[in-house]
Amino acid sequence: MHDIVELIFTYLRAIWRYRWYALIIAWTISLGGWFVVHRMPDQYVASARVYVDTQSILRPLLRGLAVDVNPDAQIQLMTRTLLSRPNLEKVARMTDLDLRARDNAQMDALLDRLAKKISLQTAGRENLYSIGFEDKDPTFAKKVVQSLLTIFVENALGESRQDSDSAQRFLDKQIAEYEARLSAAEERLKAFKRQNVGLMPSSAGDHFERMQQAATELSAAELELKQAENRRDVLKQQVDGEQATFGIGPKGTIANNVPSITEAAPVDGRIRAMEERLDQLLLQYTDKHPDVIAVRQTLDELRKQRAQELASINSAKSTTIEASGGDSGNLLYQQIMLALSNEEANVASLQVRVDTFKKRLAEMQGLVNSVPEVEAQFKALNRDYDVTRQNYDQLLSRRESARISQQAGQTSEDIRFKVIDPPRVPNEPSGPNRLALMSGVFVAAIGAGIVVAFLMSQLRPTFDNRRILADVTNFPVLGTVSVVISPAAIRHQRISLAGYVGSSTLLLLVYGALLIAQLTGHRLL
Repeated sequence: MHDIVELIFTYLRAIWRYRWYALIIAWTISLGGWFVVHRMPDQYVASARVYVDTQSILRPLLRGLAVDVNPDAQIQLMTRTLLSRPNLEKVARMTDLDLRARDNAQMDALLDRLAKKISLQTAGRENLYSIGFEDKDPTFAKKVVQSLLTIFVENALGESRQDSDSAQRFLDKQIAEYEARLSAAEERLKAFKRQNVGLMPSSAGDHFERMQQAATELSAAELELKQAENRRDVLKQQVDGEQATFGIGPKGTIANNVPSITEAAPVDGRIRAMEERLDQLLLQYTDKHPDVIAVRQTLDELRKQRAQELASINSAKSTTIEASGGDSGNLLYQQIMLALSNEEANVASLQVRVDTFKKRLAEMQGLVNSVPEVEAQFKALNRDYDVTRQNYDQLLSRRESARISQQAGQTSEDIRFKVIDPPRVPNEPSGPNRLALMSGVFVAAIGAGIVVAFLMSQLRPTFDNRRILADVTNFPVLGTVSVVISPAAIRHQRISLAGYVGSSTLLLLVYGALLIAQLTGHRLL
């Protein structure tokens, strides 16, 4: 530790030997620096504050009807792009700054300096923005801030209207294209239907479903025909039996038994059989299944037929009883013949129905290869048409939403700007901070003088300590010679010291005077 302290004192003594060089350097740098600081022009900061109100009362009312645009995100984008190249060029034109540039290089330099001096600060969630600009000309600084404020407001509103107009034009163009495509699809469908009349799918299902339904109807008709033929055969047998016993029996006996023929008619058995079949089908299928629908139709027809037969036989019975005058044998024969004729007519009708169903089924089976292809093409055309129609309807809905949004934006001003503080420039300059700069110059000048003195002591070293000399030269020091200073030399040293202290004090006084002058608003230079 003692060696370190001794080394420090050695360096201090070496610097002290070159103190005048250090003082001259300090004076030179201080005076030069203070002059430069004094000549620096005053800087004025123009500023303005604007509040962006994005809370519109129509937004919750138009939710779901108009396009929901986030104005906060739009404003954030505008603040981030405020210092873009096009906006800076607008500011240069609005403030006549572009007249100072002779070529593109100078224009780029002007815009770079302009961007560095502009500040845009936000207060966070409050959407309160502060725009500032610093320049030596307060009037120019105010013009720049006013230009920035104008661009900020116009760009936010103009961008919204421009986006809305662009959306409207785009939607109109797309709607026109889809309208043409929709018309073309409708024409294709119309021509396809005209060319394939009778082969188009219906609401009953595709070709295979309709063919299955036809087969079911044919089976039901054949069953009904078989039952009708059985009833006819039974009646024929009864007619043959009545010819052998014609007129036998008491009067009115057969007439009273005639209803048994109608009551036990085979149509009741068919109705019960079809009802049982319907119950079985409903256990497997729904009411809309083709088999269920066919059985229900058959049941309805059987019930109507039963009602007609009962009405016809009862009417014939009463008529023949009156006409025969009580001849029971003749009455029975006539009743059976009447029922037989009705059943023959029913068999013929059912035969025609069965033949029709067979012919229809055969036609469907003959078209089993061509109809599915037609149905597939028709479904493809319908699918293209449905997609085009859906997109067309969506575009119409979105255009209406865009129109409502545009009208709402024009009438309610979804984004409103409120200038809290208009552009202004304070009377006092905001910079430069001459006190700090002068102090920095003074400290730098003293430091530079000390560094110069230290370097000179290292370039021209001297030894004022025997031990250090021995360490540097690696030779033993045999002894030291003391210096005897004469009174004249002592007076000279004192005068030199007084001059050095006076010069140093004068430097401090000048520094203090400059600080006081700066604080009081006076300038000494």
